[in-house]
Amino acid sequence: MPEPDAVDADAVDAEVADAEAVYEEAQQVLGPFTGPAFLASLTHNAKNGVTGGVWNVSAGDRTAILKVLTRSKGATGRWAASDDPRHWNYWRREADVYTSGLAQAWQPYGIRAPRLLARVERADGDIALWLERVRGQPATRWKVARHLEHARRLGAAQGAVGEAEDQPWLSHRFLRQYVGSNTLGQELLDDDEAWQQPLVRDHFPEGLRRDMVRLHHDREWFLDVMESLPRAFSHLDLWPANTCADGPRSAVFDWAFAGDGALGEDLGNYLPDTVFDLFVPAARLPKYAARAYEAYLRGLRDSGWKGDENLVRLAVCASAVKYDWLTALMLARAGEEQVAYGGDRPVDAEHRYRERGSTLAFLAEWATEARTLAPRLGFPEAPSGR
Repeated sequence: MPEPDAVDADAVDAEVADAEAVYEEAQQVLGPFTGPAFLASLTHNAKNGVTGGVWNVSAGDRTAILKVLTRSKGATGRWAASDDPRHWNYWRREADVYTSGLAQAWQPYGIRAPRLLARVERADGDIALWLERVRGQPATRWKVARHLEHARRLGAAQGAVGEAEDQPWLSHRFLRQYVGSNTLGQELLDDDEAWQQPLVRDHFPEGLRRDMVRLHHDREWFLDVMESLPRAFSHLDLWPANTCADGPRSAVFDWAFAGDGALGEDLGNYLPDTVFDLFVPAARLPKYAARAYEAYLRGLRDSGWKGDENLVRLAVCASAVKYDWLTALMLARAGEEQVAYGGDRPVDAEHRYRERGSTLAFLAEWATEARTLAPRLGFPEAPSGR
């Protein structure tokens, strides 16, 4: 964890922007205290124009998480904050999810959000969310068995809760917007030189180029399928870095994308992300994914859900389309230094490309399964399958 910064009413930290406001809010949230509050910046996607910052705040023996939502950060392009309540990156959504109580919809089934301690509408237009600090082990360090239990709880929660009552600020058509917003490097998919870069040539499996180009060309078909499947209230950014243990249960953070998704879509995001960011070795992914899928189905059945399991399987497999952009990104950045999520440390480039290449090949198998399964369930055949 970075060295914490002391914040008091007379000292302004450039990253915090308004130390006096933080100090006053901390007094209200944590209770009156003397002396400084200490802030430690937490790893997050600093590119996202919605996130002004995330900090652990402590004063004496009291702590909380401060997350600032903003639309004034100035990010452009893909990560720009949106004022459209249906947009995948609507800047106020997370505050609304917490304030409405919807973030706790899965709590009876073993998955909850941190408690909202305070929502502060600041004079500058930003929103400060003061959240409970959950101290359990991050899912980035979980053993596979714990991931499987999380998958079971997710199935139970989504089977029982189903679709949330629609709210104007919940995301709709998230997957289509998210995938379509990232075009970096797409022209390289058909570029011979890009595929001959050493990191790509030496560490991407044979046949991956063919499979990923095919996935890209079939993208609209996959998105149409995903939007036609049974729906569920979904987190839509569920991965180990947003999850930690809460005793025997789970806590999930960062509800900024929450909204309408296909039943099974969250699992289809969680499993590959576990490997893409090097939390579980790629060699274990096939067995891990199969067991996690069975755990998710077990949770669904235990919840009383009576739907067609083939439709859930189709959602998990077709969700491979979310990573259409990642192959192009890997091609575009094969000549750059490789850094971990949040940009705070380097990672071994060869290891990353080998692990991600293997995971993309696994997702190509999911895509193939989706193309086979969909027509059996009444969907049109994929264009490349005709």
